[in-house]
Amino acid sequence: MTTSANTDNNEHIIDIAHLCTQFGRTVIHQDLNLQIQRGEIFSIVGGSGSGKTVLMRQILGLETPKRGVIKVFGEDIHAPEKQHLHHLRRRSGMLFQHGALYSALNVIENVAQPLRELGVLPESLIMDIAYLKLHMSGIGFEHAKKMPADLSGGMIKRIALARAIALDPELLFLDEPTAGLDPDSSDSFVSLIQSLHQSLHLTVVMVTHDLDTLFALSSRIGVIADKKMIAIGNAQEVVQVSHPFIQTYFRGGRGMRAMEVLSPHTSSTSSPQDTNTGVHYGK
Repeated sequence: MTTSANTDNNEHIIDIAHLCTQFGRTVIHQDLNLQIQRGEIFSIVGGSGSGKTVLMRQILGLETPKRGVIKVFGEDIHAPEKQHLHHLRRRSGMLFQHGALYSALNVIENVAQPLRELGVLPESLIMDIAYLKLHMSGIGFEHAKKMPADLSGGMIKRIALARAIALDPELLFLDEPTAGLDPDSSDSFVSLIQSLHQSLHLTVVMVTHDLDTLFALSSRIGVIADKKMIAIGNAQEVVQVSHPFIQTYFRGGRGMRAMEVLSPHTSSTSSPQDTNTGVHYGK
C-alpha cells in the first residue's frame, strides 16, 4: 500500500525548471522539470546512469547543474548568495546508501555530530537529543558506545537515519534506503520510514531501485529516462505509461509480483490515454 501525502495546499517544497546537467560531452539531464509537494514521499527511479543520485545531490546543493533553476523552500539554491544554502542544509537530512557513518566515532557520537556542528547547544542537551533520535530509530541505548565496524547493515541504516533526523529536518533525502538489507530487515526499515514520515511530518525524496520499497512508500514516482522526467504520478498511473523503460522495469517478473500489493487496476494493460489517470509526462 502506498503512503498518502500529507500535503499542505499542494505547496511545492522543491521546484526544478529546465534543468540541464552535463559532464564533459556527456549530457545527463536535458530540460528536466519537477515539482515536489510538502508532506509527500517522492521516489525517483531510472536506469543506470540516468542521473538519479546526481539530481538528488543537485537538490542538496552538492553539485551544480549546467543550466536551469532548483528552488528549495522557495530559494534558488544555486544563486550566488550562499547563506540560504547553509539554511537549507539545516532544514534537511540525508541518509546515504551505505550509511556513511564516521568510522572513528561510536554510535552516539555519530548521531551527535550534526548537533555539535551547530555550535549553540550545551553538551548535555546534545546527548539527550542524540539518545532520543536513536530511540526513535529503533536502536537500544546498549548499542550507543559501539563502533560502526561492530554493527550489522540494518543497524548502520538505522543509526544513519537517526543522524539524518538529528536536527528535526523538514526534508529528508534517502539514497537506496533498503539496499543490502535482507527481506525482513528491509520490511522493518520501510515501516520505520513510514512511521517517521507521519510523526515528524516529513517531506521525503527517495532514490531506489527496489520495487517493494518503491510501492510500499511512494506517494508519487518520477521516472527519469531519455534525460528527462518521462512520467510523474502515483504507482498505478506510472506503470501504465507506454515507454520501453517503464514496461521493462515495472512489468517484468519482479515488478508484477511487487505490484500485487497495489490495486488490481494497476495490472491493467490499458494505456494512460484510455484511463485518463492524470499522469504527468515530462516535456
